[in-house]
Amino acid sequence: MENLKKSKSEMIMDIATKRGLIYPSSEIYGSKAGFWTYGSLGTKIKNKWQNLWRNFFLSLNTNFYEIDDCTIMPKKVFESSGHLKNFTDPLTECEKCHFRFRADQLLEDELKLDIAGLKEEALTKLIRDHKLKCPKCKGNLMDVRFFNMMFDIKVGATGDDIMYLRPESAQSPYLAFKREFEATRRKLPLGLAVIGRVYRNEISPRQGFFRLREFIQAELQIFFDPDKVNEHENWNEVKDESLIIFSDKKLKKITCKELNEKLKIPKFYLYHMTKVQEFYLQVLEIPEKLFRFRELNQEERAFYNKIHFDIELNLETLGGWKEAGGVHYRTDHDLGGHQKGSNTKLEVTIDEDNKVKRFIPHVLELSFGVDRNVWALLDIFYKEEKERTLFSFPNKLAPIDAAVFPLVNKDKLPEIAEKVFLELFKQGFTVFYDDSGSIGKRYRRQDEIGTKNSLTIDFDSIKQNDVTLRDRDTMQQVRIKIKDLKENLNKIKN
Repeated sequence: MENLKKSKSEMIMDIATKRGLIYPSSEIYGSKAGFWTYGSLGTKIKNKWQNLWRNFFLSLNTNFYEIDDCTIMPKKVFESSGHLKNFTDPLTECEKCHFRFRADQLLEDELKLDIAGLKEEALTKLIRDHKLKCPKCKGNLMDVRFFNMMFDIKVGATGDDIMYLRPESAQSPYLAFKREFEATRRKLPLGLAVIGRVYRNEISPRQGFFRLREFIQAELQIFFDPDKVNEHENWNEVKDESLIIFSDKKLKKITCKELNEKLKIPKFYLYHMTKVQEFYLQVLEIPEKLFRFRELNQEERAFYNKIHFDIELNLETLGGWKEAGGVHYRTDHDLGGHQKGSNTKLEVTIDEDNKVKRFIPHVLELSFGVDRNVWALLDIFYKEEKERTLFSFPNKLAPIDAAVFPLVNKDKLPEIAEKVFLELFKQGFTVFYDDSGSIGKRYRRQDEIGTKNSLTIDFDSIKQNDVTLRDRDTMQQVRIKIKDLKENLNKIKN
């Protein structure tokens, strides 16, 4: 009965914190909103997601590479990128208790309106017109003002040198472009990927693990010749593929060819959209009904984005469709800004048809919030059944490949179980050994964290050199020879 009183989000969070998936950072000192720790199991899921992302997107082109950069950068970087001027959220403050809120979130929650793109005067007017009060103490709210979300830090002994924690990983490839273009033999398109931590001083983090102050992004910046934006060497492979698009308040399936010919969305952009969709539906095995692209209009998207589709997932724990990433055509805004701010030429010269061509490359950005995607996996693959709760992760994302149990702690069964456990560990499997409690409770514990396979060593194992393999989803059991475990687990894992 207790479970019925809890929401799905609360049930997932109970398991996540109890079993070592995620939990608040520094919690013994009183955790701060927006900062979380990946526990031992959560780290395994995160790493598996990142490796799937890395292997999939870096294989799209032989000239795509991964780099790793510092998260602390000079002030001048963010002056040139526009972050110090434009990286802001609307803030309102209670006159009485001085609690601060994101004005847009407050208005959306209270009025159920889409207020994307509204300026501070319009937001303030909505608060006044609807006589909105502080949700905490019912005090009056101050006028809306914009708040810069960047974290600044003092560097050096005197503290006079101010630098900033990066609010997005994208700046690293832009700053590295000149060197990487030369190092990779001056070829376009050139893709530079970063998986790393970024920092945003959110006014009021909420939605648990979904909106954080320190989080991880996986981004691929693709530098290309703008004259070739309506070309892609593999266009014929994707032109008849249908993309799931939310447009005009309707969900539609539209072929790439139709999107190109009727809506004039470039082939280069559409090719990469199909690959993003393929990653979610085929690699991550997200149900199609829970995935869509949503195009942002001119008021919603950043001014430098010529085309902007959000990647959205329908998450029950968060009340509907939520952004998990995006596909952004950023034009030459970024390299152009850094060329001007640094006084360093970031143009490229390419010999084409016996002519020398000089230009600033344009950028197509594939951006993903790693933590948001991890939470999406917990939401989508969580199940409640009559006698158990479980995560039915795809095999490639399950944190544990196999759990090993002796049926009882006597009669040489623990010795055989430990031998099987160590052999699988040496063969590269992620395995867990458990000899505590009844076999039924051990199964339930592994189901709860998403372990696909449970291996039980029983009395028949002594005679037959085999184990009982139990499947998480069906709970069916089969006998497998110990010598064949590696082959069978590899088949299931992949």
